[in-house]
Amino acid sequence: MTSIIKLTAVSGVQEESALCYLLQVDEFRFLLDCGWDENFSMDIIDAMKRYVHQVDAVLLSHPDPIHLGALPYAVGKLGLNCTIYATIPVYKMGQMFMYDLYQSRNNSEDFTLFTLDDVDSAFDKIQQLKYSQIVNLKGKGHGLSITPLPAGHMIGGTIWKIVKDGEEEIVYAVDFNHKREIHLNGCTLESISRPSLLITDSFNASYVQPRRKQRDEQLLTNVMETLRGDGNVLLSVDTAGRVLELAQLLDQIWRTKDAGLGVYPLALLNNVSYNVVEFSKSQVEWMSDKLMRCFEDKRNNPFQFRHLTLCHSLSDLARVPSPKVVLCSQPDLESGFSRELFIQWCQNPRNSIILTYRTTPGTLARYLIDHPEEKMLDLEVKKRVKLEGKDLDEYLEKQKIKKEAERKLEQEKEVDMDSSDESDMDDDLEQPAVVKSKHHDLMMKNEGSRKGSFFKQAKKSYPMYPTHEERIKWDEYGEVIRLEDFLVPDLQSIDEEKIKMESGLTNGAKEPMDQDLSVVPTKCVSSIENLEIRARVSYIDYEGRSDGDSIKKIINQMKPRQLVIVHGSPEASLDLAESCRAFSKDLKVYTPKLQETIDATSETHIYQVRLKDSLVSSLHFCKAKDTEMAWIDGVLDMRVVKVDTGVLAEEGAAAAAAEEAPEEAETLPMDTTTPDLSVDLQATAVAAPRAPKINLFGEEEKEFSEESDVIPTLEPLPPHEIPGHQSVFINEPRLSDFKQVLLKEGIQAEFVGGVLVCNNLVAVRRTEAGRIGLEGCLCDDYFKIRELLYQQYAVV
Repeated sequence: MTSIIKLTAVSGVQEESALCYLLQVDEFRFLLDCGWDENFSMDIIDAMKRYVHQVDAVLLSHPDPIHLGALPYAVGKLGLNCTIYATIPVYKMGQMFMYDLYQSRNNSEDFTLFTLDDVDSAFDKIQQLKYSQIVNLKGKGHGLSITPLPAGHMIGGTIWKIVKDGEEEIVYAVDFNHKREIHLNGCTLESISRPSLLITDSFNASYVQPRRKQRDEQLLTNVMETLRGDGNVLLSVDTAGRVLELAQLLDQIWRTKDAGLGVYPLALLNNVSYNVVEFSKSQVEWMSDKLMRCFEDKRNNPFQFRHLTLCHSLSDLARVPSPKVVLCSQPDLESGFSRELFIQWCQNPRNSIILTYRTTPGTLARYLIDHPEEKMLDLEVKKRVKLEGKDLDEYLEKQKIKKEAERKLEQEKEVDMDSSDESDMDDDLEQPAVVKSKHHDLMMKNEGSRKGSFFKQAKKSYPMYPTHEERIKWDEYGEVIRLEDFLVPDLQSIDEEKIKMESGLTNGAKEPMDQDLSVVPTKCVSSIENLEIRARVSYIDYEGRSDGDSIKKIINQMKPRQLVIVHGSPEASLDLAESCRAFSKDLKVYTPKLQETIDATSETHIYQVRLKDSLVSSLHFCKAKDTEMAWIDGVLDMRVVKVDTGVLAEEGAAAAAAEEAPEEAETLPMDTTTPDLSVDLQATAVAAPRAPKINLFGEEEKEFSEESDVIPTLEPLPPHEIPGHQSVFINEPRLSDFKQVLLKEGIQAEFVGGVLVCNNLVAVRRTEAGRIGLEGCLCDDYFKIRELLYQQYAVV
């Protein structure tokens, strides 16, 4: 039966921001991705707050922050508590993305939006899946199944297929890539045909993508010219996604002797570079057929890089000789090592900065891509520096006060424990209220107790040999024992002289980038610097997305019944919508606005109501095959219940009377507060038609109809007001099947000229209107055959 399908755009429509959408299939709500942009806009969080407690499951498509960046905040701060589904690489690499993002921000500023514990808590809720693994949901999601399919954009990237009762098929496909690459196969969207709803993005809809061979030549030329000109190359890449493709490409070029680049260092710089490479080694089965064959035939792991040096800090990179090629995060140049190296290298004309990713508009990388002629920039430079002078004195004073308070608290605890050890225990059973505890290391059982005694025994065991643990305050020689002398010093409990010695650079033993700021007290400072960009800045597309022409052809081959376009500029969304409408005039195309809810239900005139318990208990169900049906006469009460708050909202009242003919009755999907009946009612109930004069969801009630979380209530009519109705026969029996029923009952039945003749007395024929009629004399056989025919229908 047709389901109610609605899509609410939380973020990522008519813009290139983070992706987050709420998909409602009947009563079940999916959150499709949970992204956050590079600037951590709180508008996305504010929009998410409205729906976070309604979400029943989260589907993650890719591991980068624009697809799952808000997940730690949603779980830790907003209270998102449901199962999260993702593939195994999205789970592992997503953690690497978030760890690196947090550390990149925390290295230069006081980042408090989420912690590493929030990241761990969020990823603990993820249920890891494999490609093509079908998961049948339970509870509210009964009848729903989800299946992850390869997207080809990043390792583990997913196209989600959601199926309702084997009929309604919803496909969520964003940032897919149909082309085969070095480390990934392409997606297989062409295998999905005629989905009920396709949700896809228009990011590349109007973008003309250069050929892969041309891009590789441009990258190799740029790198060779820069290195041979004694300059450094900075490639801004992501943490654990598209960086794998570039690392494979560069490592292959470095292994080629004809290129002559083997003498130059190649480095990967981010906070989790070692873990990224190790995880990649264990996920070869998720990669391209070429790498799989290489691994199986030669037993050579493709991510056992020969020339790639792994670095985790600028001090590690300083040990790598120049000129060099560095792949470092973050791709937006807003934070992390890429921003620090950009500030250091952009003023040297011998260096080259290569951008490989179009990040969100407003970021530094996107500004450089959109304005290549810009040569002067005013950048905010954030640094974490060691405390000195007055700041250091204030910090040490606060630490001293804090330690004294902790020491006093420990002393009070020790006094309390000593007093409890020295207290005596009173064994008098008549005054249990004044008994004080005393520690005994041995208890003696009452072995001589009489079994079956009339008097209840007071105790089953008695204490013996009381023990007292003395707390030694000094040693044998009279010296007072200080616990601080035996404890491992805390990282921040450093004496003043040591801090001042390490904070100075007068001896010149260390360079500024070699300082380890994690072991000394620090503070964050920021300043505006005017930078002249003299280095070569170029953009080479290694995003791994399908181009605009390919997207349009793939959609045309899939032939979806309905299409929702998200995540793209307004111009790109309009271009894709017009192209898809030109392919098929019957295709319904939606380009929602921010916070707009799209009703993508396949059939029209289908609404959702709640049934009162009193109404459900009065229904008389008739079974037809695998379903049960009932006729409802009720009053539609518009004092609706809001699902998220449970507060009644007065919206007026309207009555629905059952006065129309049965042929004109509408079938309404219903909902009920009774859990065990909700599925059957929603799938099978036949409701009384609405009165023609009342437009419940028309123009006058437009504001009400757009509220996806508001459902009206259907209450029972008083018995004297029930108008009654003609019986409705629900089923389409075939005469051939009815013949078998008659033969089982001992009635001879044969077809004569398309008419079923029974015992030569009664004729059963199908009329021109498609109905079944009985002809014959009124006898016992006639009434018996009529009764058997009635049993083939559900009569309501």
